[in-house]
Amino acid sequence: MPAIPRPLIAVVALAAIGGTIWYATRPSPDANWLGYVEAETMYVAAPVSGRLAARAVDRGAVVAAGAPLFSLDPVTADADTAQIEAQVAAAQAQAGDLAQARQRAPEIAVSRAAEAEAAAQLVKTQHDFDRVAALSARGFASRSQLDTARAARDAASAALAQTRAQIASGQLTAGRGEQIAAARAQVSGAEAALRAQRQRRREISPAAPATGVVEQTFYNLGEWVPANSPVVSVLPDDKRKLRFYVPEDRIAGVRPGATVRFTCDGCGGERQARISYVSPRSEFTPPVIYSEHARAKLVFLVEALLPVEAKPLPPGLPVEVAPL
Repeated sequence: MPAIPRPLIAVVALAAIGGTIWYATRPSPDANWLGYVEAETMYVAAPVSGRLAARAVDRGAVVAAGAPLFSLDPVTADADTAQIEAQVAAAQAQAGDLAQARQRAPEIAVSRAAEAEAAAQLVKTQHDFDRVAALSARGFASRSQLDTARAARDAASAALAQTRAQIASGQLTAGRGEQIAAARAQVSGAEAALRAQRQRRREISPAAPATGVVEQTFYNLGEWVPANSPVVSVLPDDKRKLRFYVPEDRIAGVRPGATVRFTCDGCGGERQARISYVSPRSEFTPPVIYSEHARAKLVFLVEALLPVEAKPLPPGLPVEVAPL
């Protein structure tokens, strides 16, 4: 029997060893999907710049929704608010003055008395004219007397009309319609500016947007804080989720809304989460979950929302998700 060449023996031995290693290290179709806990950080800032006057929380503090976080120095904001309040008062006074009658009530009362006097004078002169006209018809009054009585009556009638015109003029508003409309528009603009300024005053002392944990503080008391620069970051309890990776041959069975079961160190047993997002693109296994089983393998990112708990899971905690 011819001897088997040594090179062939070496090749067969290497193939056997490689097959054994592959079999021992091949991924099981029931292997758990690897991932970790993630949290959406909320950065809290003020829309204006100022000196940090107070900070009610420190790093790691647990805060409830609506709890005060920090406050900038309110001196400038309060001064701006007072200035705009004065502008509103001035605009309202101007609009009210233009809407008032040109003559005040006592002045109109005087005109009313003059109207009554002119009306009485017209009645008297009318009677005088009627009497003179009757005498003139019978030849007891001259033409000149009749003309004098008629002129007195007409003068009294004109005086009454003039008095009534003065009363109507005095009851008109001090400003024209366009002036009054412009004044009212100025009042509306000033009031809108005041509402915006009061909102800015509230925003220099923001509250926690949700219940959670203070992740970081970026400024200390007395430091100058630029506008829109975060002073505190909060990890909300209701914004925590799992991020795990599903092999490409299993992604077809994963759908948003499905419930997954997972475990983690110190979690105290199996827990559940609801899938909220499935990536439409595949990627190679990221280094954060790299393992011998998962290397050089295409996976899809999946996110699942965690239920709100009294003690939420910390971000970065590794988890193992049971396949669906």
